[in-house]
Amino acid sequence: MNLRKPAAVAALALAMTALPVTPALAANIATNPGFESGLAGWTCSLAQTVSSPVHGGTKALQGSPAGDDFARCRQTVTVQPNTAYQLSAWVQGAYVFLGATGTGVNASTWGAPGATWRQLTTSFTTGASTTAVTIHVNGWYGQGPYLADDVVLDGPGGGGGGQDTTPPTVPGGLAVGSPTSGSLTATWSASTDDSGTIARYEISRDGAAPAQVTTTSHTATGLNPATTYRFKVRACDPSGNCSPYTQEVAGTTTTGGGGQSGKLMVGYLHASFANGSGYVRMADVPGEWDFINLAFGEPTSVTSGDIRFTRCPVAECPNVESEADFVAAIRAKQAAGKKVLISIGGQNGQVQLTTAAARDTFVESVAAIIDRYGLDGLDVDFEGHSLYLNQGDTNLNNPTTPVVVNLISALRSLKARYGTRFTLTMAPETFFVQLGHQFYGPGPNGAADSRSASYLPVIHALRNDLTLLHVQDYNSGPIMGLDGQYHTMGGHDFHVAMTDMLLAGFPIMGNAGNVFPALRQDQVAIGLPASPNAGNGFTTVAEVQKAFTCLAKGTGCGTYRPRGVYPNLRGLMTWSINWDRFNGFEFSRSHRPYLDGLS
Repeated sequence: MNLRKPAAVAALALAMTALPVTPALAANIATNPGFESGLAGWTCSLAQTVSSPVHGGTKALQGSPAGDDFARCRQTVTVQPNTAYQLSAWVQGAYVFLGATGTGVNASTWGAPGATWRQLTTSFTTGASTTAVTIHVNGWYGQGPYLADDVVLDGPGGGGGGQDTTPPTVPGGLAVGSPTSGSLTATWSASTDDSGTIARYEISRDGAAPAQVTTTSHTATGLNPATTYRFKVRACDPSGNCSPYTQEVAGTTTTGGGGQSGKLMVGYLHASFANGSGYVRMADVPGEWDFINLAFGEPTSVTSGDIRFTRCPVAECPNVESEADFVAAIRAKQAAGKKVLISIGGQNGQVQLTTAAARDTFVESVAAIIDRYGLDGLDVDFEGHSLYLNQGDTNLNNPTTPVVVNLISALRSLKARYGTRFTLTMAPETFFVQLGHQFYGPGPNGAADSRSASYLPVIHALRNDLTLLHVQDYNSGPIMGLDGQYHTMGGHDFHVAMTDMLLAGFPIMGNAGNVFPALRQDQVAIGLPASPNAGNGFTTVAEVQKAFTCLAKGTGCGTYRPRGVYPNLRGLMTWSINWDRFNGFEFSRSHRPYLDGLS
């Protein structure tokens, strides 16, 4: 984004008192671990047992992901508190994921073994109140079938003496209501159990892995506007027995964007620095903003992959709120249908995932930030030298440069961890995207800048998981459009030409046989500076709206005529919410009613 003053970073040492951990026993407490009894003991979608190939015994599991269902199989196992466990499975497939969830437990791993058997292994330690965990194995969208066999959960089983095998009663009265543009709340009546205790309720949305709660309500956030979702719930007791699921009940979110158009406004919030524009408390972010991107998470070093997010220190931001107030304000925004994301990178945050170790560290450190603040997802704002293409890396569908391959893998892992609720956005500069019409990496002679259009393989690989792409139509040099002419920032034609390239697709390096395919209209927003202070290329309100009207309605266009009409163009992004306030809220208070008025 725009140049900012360096923020003071304070190191905080946390003293931890470790609880005693019971060592795991050499025992497999998973039910039907080799699928020799079919799917008995497992709850699966899009899966069956097969006789060949197998790793051991006579059967193995085959899952066949389709659409948004990644063919997950899971079972709930009773465990003991404060105890170490190891989970493993033998797998085949393009992408296979193995993990365990429960109270205080969130372990996961993945692999891409192809057509050979490979053992995936992860471990976890239960908390003081953990009595059951749910283990799972699944594939990934569009990656074909996977195989799993010989699942092992190594450790002591829960309970003692006579084992309780009676499940609770099915929850009653499931209802879905309180809709916003990004959330729905499910409620139900309490179950009963012979033990007198209900350990948890598991609520599944659209057949996905369930969320676990201890109350009789659950608010699902991070949903899409004007979309119908189906919920079902079951009850589980302390011994790990679970009732059957209820019948599914549907609920529909309201139209997003604060009006009938469903158009979004995305803004970056200076959450870790002030930058001369002044600090804006999360609770004070105006209601015009639908997506709020926290700027920025940055790496401990360029190649570490270890991302840290430090809130603005009091010395730089005297009005900074407490962390408790910050988190409470995030929850309030989410309850109002807003999404809050962590943005990684920015001008100063160079992130190069040159190794598999850096990739894995990136996944875990980003997930830690998301979990700490309860965020809805991730915005990738890699700039500078974070991405580049090596000589000879010319295949858009199969990139080979490690920083590109590892970023794609990391983002897929995060998507797998959080499922359909995970919001993924990207904010590259035109240099990394539309410049690909002329240059792609170092070029055939190695003479071009290796960073040229290096975002393209990342966008292309994640296009089915990408919520929004808002290219920065600022801080840019002249870029050639599909009309063969160069366009310069600051006027409506630049935004029309740059957006048209994303929605019509464009030949890479002018080669009609090598095309970056068009994105969906609802995946694209226009990126702008909020004020003349925020970056080079500021565009007046009138020029921005002229560009949007041209693209969305095909009227009022200037010299550049787009290849199509794009009524579902999603909205506007700006750097930044802080600079918009500094400029008297001209951006948000002008463009919000304009977007809401589109039909």
